[in-house]
Amino acid sequence: MNKSKAVGIFFVIMALSGLALGLSDSVFANYFKDAYQVDGFQRGLIEIPRESPGVIAFIIISSLAFLGDIKLSLIAHILSVIGLVVLGLFTPAFGIMLVFLFINSLGMHLFMPLGDSLGLKLSGKISAGTMMGRFSGIRTAFSMAAGILVFIGFRTGLFSFTTPVKSIFLISAVLLTVIIFLLIALGRADKEIAKSRKIKFIIKKEYSTYYLIAVLFGARKQIMYVYGPWVLIELLGFGADTMAILAIAGAGIGIFFIPAVGRWIDKYGTARIMTIEAGCFFIIYIAYGFLSGGLHSGALMASGIIVIVIAFVLNMIDRMTMQFSLVRSVYMRKIAVADEDVTPTLSLGMSLDHILSILSAILCGWLWNEFGPQYVFVFAALLSIANMFVARYCAKKEAGR
Repeated sequence: MNKSKAVGIFFVIMALSGLALGLSDSVFANYFKDAYQVDGFQRGLIEIPRESPGVIAFIIISSLAFLGDIKLSLIAHILSVIGLVVLGLFTPAFGIMLVFLFINSLGMHLFMPLGDSLGLKLSGKISAGTMMGRFSGIRTAFSMAAGILVFIGFRTGLFSFTTPVKSIFLISAVLLTVIIFLLIALGRADKEIAKSRKIKFIIKKEYSTYYLIAVLFGARKQIMYVYGPWVLIELLGFGADTMAILAIAGAGIGIFFIPAVGRWIDKYGTARIMTIEAGCFFIIYIAYGFLSGGLHSGALMASGIIVIVIAFVLNMIDRMTMQFSLVRSVYMRKIAVADEDVTPTLSLGMSLDHILSILSAILCGWLWNEFGPQYVFVFAALLSIANMFVARYCAKKEAGR
């Protein structure tokens, strides 16, 4: 086994993954708006086919566990490529688009826990936070590069969602294809992480706090993931090029911020960092609530420079705080009673996360249309408070060990 070679290959995989998702997943909101002219409620409904793969990923990964993490990761990337190639070559009817969006999303969601599992196996227990922070940092750096390409592409007309062929999706598909070959090389470099495992469905009371954290995170992160950008796109009229500028700025900060989060996890503990994360999200949601409510009622002018600056700052802080998500994977590794529990439990956590994500997106789409966007963020703030109490409970358990 060549551990250093395997780590090097995984860094390249994370880099290309950040670049590929920056050219596809990060621009889907603008794709829905430009190619299909969806409204706020439809935007919420789209999350059903887009997020439901996260619900069934646990079943798929557990059922196919005998293949091992590498082979499952290969399947995940093949699915993502198929979805992106169809969306890139055609502008199918709305219903057909949702089918291939589902296929692409299934691949992406399958790799989420698998990628974390591979990273944790390569990291070791002592410095797991620091190494995971580095993996996320390199991914963020290439997400920033993707943002630059998106900005240039849409500004120059190279990329467009109103043309028959969406070249940005095809480029992303090529990058994901390269990752497929890198995964094969990773399996050859580290035979241990490529090993097959027994079929395993794991639900243990020892992991109850992780399940609860996953549920609360799923409900509130989907609000910010969907409706934070929707404030900028729907209420402020930002296009893909402007959103790319925000992605570039957020990723630029994240290159340094995310590795720091990893170090903080190792230094201060997972529970304390989760508490800080919940507090940060609460402040962001309240600020978004005031901003979106003012824009919706007309009390704030969408063209006002102060309003635009506030929106930019909130979006960048949001992108930074979303990077705290790696703490949940490290927390799971920390409380695991057996190493083989990590991958299936991360998968189950993601499924629970996405059940609430879907319900939350639909509920908030209804709140947005019926009562106003500010109520979406009030709801999210309440969830953050609940998350803070759970994190404090985890901190007490951690201190009592």
